[in-house]
Amino acid sequence: MKQIHITENAVKHHEELFPNHESKLQKTDPEFIALFDNWAFDEVIRQSQLDTKTRVMMILASTIASQALGEYKVMVGAALNVGLTPVVIKEILYQSVPYVGVAKVFDFLHATNAVFREQGIELPLESQSTTTAETRFDKGVAAQKAIFGEAIDKMRQQAPSDQLHIQDFLAANCFGDYYTRNGIDLKTRELLTFAMLISLGGCEPQVKGHVTGNLKIGNDRARLIDVVTQLLPYIGYPRTLNALGMIDEVVSPTNIRGGDSVFSKKMALKSGVS
Repeated sequence: MKQIHITENAVKHHEELFPNHESKLQKTDPEFIALFDNWAFDEVIRQSQLDTKTRVMMILASTIASQALGEYKVMVGAALNVGLTPVVIKEILYQSVPYVGVAKVFDFLHATNAVFREQGIELPLESQSTTTAETRFDKGVAAQKAIFGEAIDKMRQQAPSDQLHIQDFLAANCFGDYYTRNGIDLKTRELLTFAMLISLGGCEPQVKGHVTGNLKIGNDRARLIDVVTQLLPYIGYPRTLNALGMIDEVVSPTNIRGGDSVFSKKMALKSGVS
């Protein structure tokens, strides 16, 4: 039987995250480990321009949204190994609450605290809040406008009167309570939100909105595709292709190459090329 060997690049990138760690599956499913590691820790990483810390941040956000608690706990250890601070890890977790829902985040909070205690990290961490009950709404609106521009005013004006409180919650809670916190900058927070939404699935309108927000705040098409590429091993092809579809709807590629992609075929048909 032909044996599949793990590439040097895959070993190097795996060691970076998990020094001296060998999966139990290496003994029971060595062929699968070789196939997966060569792809996820070599091919995928070579295709993405994300630095290691950003890559791990996006994976943490994705595993929370996917409710992959086991993988999340492993990645918290990896995050500490590559130099992400406990504050950054907790801020990713807090950022997920308005998007994933607190009922789904509680187990991840307890799991994070358990890992931190094992690592001798003292809890609670230093507060990162920058708002008060009096300022959270105005600062939240300011954060919304920094990302989405004046469209926020139009969205509030068009909201039915019996739904305006949801717009107030979005401003004061989602953005005022979370986006304004220290520990992670606004540009990275918006990229984390994109990672969470594409991992949740069924959020295509919100994904499209946050593609626009990311572009406005400085995360360009290439960076968004890098995030999607890196998360592919964790979220699978259907959600990956949906995410790419939303990116294509908002911002078209500057160069269109031939191939079998749906987008390429659509453009070929429009131009009369077969």
